[in-house]
Amino acid sequence: MISEGDDDPAQITQALGAIARSGNMSELARRAGMSREGLYKALSADGNPSFATVLKVSRVLGLRLRFGSID
Repeated sequence: MISEGDDDPAQITQALGAIARSGNMSELARRAGMSREGLYKALSADGNPSFATVLKVSRVLGLRLRFGSID
C-alpha cells in the first residue's frame, strides 16, 4: 500500500517492479506486449514508465489501481 499523502509516483513503479521481479519477467513482458529488457528498464529504480505501461503491467499482474479523494 502506498501511504496517503506521499506524492512520489516512483513508489508505484518500485512496487510494480518488486512484484514483477518475484515472478517470470519474460512471461509478464510477453503478456504486456513488451520486451523483457524494456520491462526491466521501465520498472527499474531509474525507470520512468508511461501511465499506459503502468496500467498494462498492473493489469497483467492482476492488480487494480484505485484512486480516492483527499478529504
